[in-house]
Amino acid sequence: MVYVPTTYQISPSSCHYYASSSYIRFSKFVLMAQHNQLGKTGEERAAEYLISKGYIIRDINWRSGKMELDIVAYRDKTLVVVEVKTRKNNEFLRPEEAVTFRKIKNIIQATDAYIRMFDIPFDIRFDIITLVGENEDFQIEHIEDAFLPPLNCR
Repeated sequence: MVYVPTTYQISPSSCHYYASSSYIRFSKFVLMAQHNQLGKTGEERAAEYLISKGYIIRDINWRSGKMELDIVAYRDKTLVVVEVKTRKNNEFLRPEEAVTFRKIKNIIQATDAYIRMFDIPFDIRFDIITLVGENEDFQIEHIEDAFLPPLNCR
């Protein structure tokens, strides 16, 4: 939070302000909401894409504590855990490059919890689906077997 004395005039249209005591609290709630909506839309489109390719969607945004799996799907006797990355453009980073080693470790730990909770007997595969664009006009790329579990996830 950035605190600005109320005597200053601040009016960027993309930010939300509200008064608190003698200060205006600067917050990015509006920007966060737009970002979250883009991600949600991307996950919906990714699920539709998977269904069109013959996958059965088991879960979307499955959570256990702080762990989350974007999409858990099934096809050809394989449980497919899909990390979805949605971006407006590729200017700074390709979406799949945002799947860091730390993110992979979190996905593996969440997958382990999922397998134990539902007693999954299937092979497991980790995919990434990237969506680039906005206003539901996305370029979709499906990267199968995008990564393997690291030997040590601790």
